[in-house]
Order: sequence, then C-alpha cells, then structure tokens
Amino acid sequence: MTTKLTSDEIQQTQTLISDSGNPETDSIYSALETLKKHDGDLVASFQELWEEEVGNLGSYNFENKKLWSATLKVLRNEICGDEGFRSKILDYNKNPGSSSILTGSIVYLVGLTTLPINPAIATIIVLYILKVGMNIFCEYTEEATKNE
Repeated sequence: MTTKLTSDEIQQTQTLISDSGNPETDSIYSALETLKKHDGDLVASFQELWEEEVGNLGSYNFENKKLWSATLKVLRNEICGDEGFRSKILDYNKNPGSSSILTGSIVYLVGLTTLPINPAIATIIVLYILKVGMNIFCEYTEEATKNE
C-alpha cells in the first residue's frame, strides 16, 4: 500500500510553511514541490530527494529491502524511544496549524538521526509519520517492512 498525501494536505502544509519565516522553509518547499510532482506519493518523493542528496543508488538493497523500508527501520530504532520527538509529533497533532511545531519536528529529526538526511528528506519522513500516526509508525509499520 502506498501512503499518499492529498493535494489539499500538500496545499495546507505549503500555506502553513509560507508563514513560518524559518531558514528551513526552502528545503520544506522543495519537499512539498516534489510531493506535488509525484501526486502526493511519499515513497517516490523520498527516493527522488534521497538521490538528489546522496546520488543514484541504483538497485540498492539492504537485506532485500527497499531503501524506504531500510530507512524506516533505522528511524524507528532511533526515534520511537525519543520522548522529545514523540512530544513534538503529539503537540503538532493537537495544534496542526502551528508552523513552528512542524518545522521544529523536521529540524529535530535532522539533528536526532544518524542518517544523512537534509530538511527536505526529513519533511517527507515527518509528513509520513503524521499521516500514519506515531504509534502506528512505531508499532504497526515494523511488521509491514518485515514483509517487503
């Protein structure tokens, strides 16, 4: 199953970010434009942004998993036990109109993870987590990635 954002969700996020005035705004806009290009497909957008950041990895496999699945596995290990990140996601869910909380979550993820991600890639990941929910990300998606 492909996780997608609707065009309305992308537009709402763009509107929210346009008011933020944060230095990460350009990277977040880049991620949102990539999402538009891929009709909201988070995985395709992630792959394109990853290739822009680290180069074409061709048929990269990690234990027979796709790059997206391998990335989620690493992130799950790094962020699911981090109360600071969990708190930011929960705060945003309570106040989805807060550009500072959304941007803060993206910046926090970049600083937290050992993966080579920039704010554009982190934007895709944070939007994915917001779409599926933190608890689902940490619990349910683990089983889904085992089957890929």
